[in-house]
Amino acid sequence: MIILGIETSCDETAISLVKASANKVEVLSNIVSSQIELHAAWGGVVPNLAAREHLKNIIPVFKRSLKEACITKKDIDLISVTKGPGLIPALLVGTNFAKTLSYLWEKPLLGIHHIEGHIYANFIGDKVLEKSTKLNPKSTFPLLALVVSGGHTQLIYMKDNLKYEIIGETQDDAVGEAFDKVARILGLGYPGGPAISAKAEIAADRHRKNADRRKNVLHESASSPYKSVLQLPRPMIKSKNLNFSFSGLKTAALYATKDYRKANNLSEEDSLPQNFIEELAYEFQEAATDVLVKKTIDAAKKKTPKTIIMAGGVSANKKLDEKMKRNIEESLPSDTVYKKPNTSYSLDNASMIASAAYYRWRSMSKKEQEFSLDNWKIFQTNASLKLE
Repeated sequence: MIILGIETSCDETAISLVKASANKVEVLSNIVSSQIELHAAWGGVVPNLAAREHLKNIIPVFKRSLKEACITKKDIDLISVTKGPGLIPALLVGTNFAKTLSYLWEKPLLGIHHIEGHIYANFIGDKVLEKSTKLNPKSTFPLLALVVSGGHTQLIYMKDNLKYEIIGETQDDAVGEAFDKVARILGLGYPGGPAISAKAEIAADRHRKNADRRKNVLHESASSPYKSVLQLPRPMIKSKNLNFSFSGLKTAALYATKDYRKANNLSEEDSLPQNFIEELAYEFQEAATDVLVKKTIDAAKKKTPKTIIMAGGVSANKKLDEKMKRNIEESLPSDTVYKKPNTSYSLDNASMIASAAYYRWRSMSKKEQEFSLDNWKIFQTNASLKLE
């Protein structure tokens, strides 16, 4: 079947067409119009500005997606759209567009939870999961998902498709939000994740070079590990539950910056030296990823999943991916499957919405599928939608 996906939950206007059958989701087009430059001036997403841009972009993005996929309305079997959670002005643009298409084209319509979409981004492609030839409960489930984005940090356990149990979540800031706020503290702009990672990598390269130099000094231990002069906490890393907290880590980064300014007689208007920015970015990223990985491994030891996946924009972080791979290999059974989406599908996009819609459609009865033709009449957008 051919599924049209629509995503406007935040600051990306995204429309995709996928071809799905026999547990395989193939992307025919995946068009995303980003608003990063617009919102960068404000240091974050402004909901009403985002909605205005969605209104301006959605029809051109829609036409481009159809053209790239070589698809017409008669080929489309199902329309899917993000119904929440997200920014209500932004969500309404996508959902109203989807409802209009459903009415005019007489096509069934499904509303998809944004996080469900991120999870099912991992199910896109020929090889849905490593070491697995077909996506079915015997080869894939139970599954543990670490969802990490600007608005969410959750550990979700799945016994089967579309069966969700939230076993851990942030008690305050999402990790992606913490990345953005620390980037703002350091004057790195928006979005914070890529900027923090780039600066952290510069510091990491410096650390490796310093370690190599130390190995060549006879009186110094060749195995001495490098530790940043900046030390930030790992909140809740030793707690007995599987929850997260990143507000304290963000605050610690703020106070470290204030202390540095005071010690070096720098005012709030003075630029921070690059060396300090790189070191704090490095230590913040190390602290955040340490907690994410430790909690995921703890959850896996309790729940013994066959598969561990990452989902959401922060899953594109290379340091997080490296640590997760290493810790899974060292701490869990050798047949544990680990997967994260291609970067194209880890950030907000519409292919993930269409992918989730396929598995939801397959789970519905014939009568439910027939009723979905009238969903345009009763469809409700929900900015605080819960994952069920």
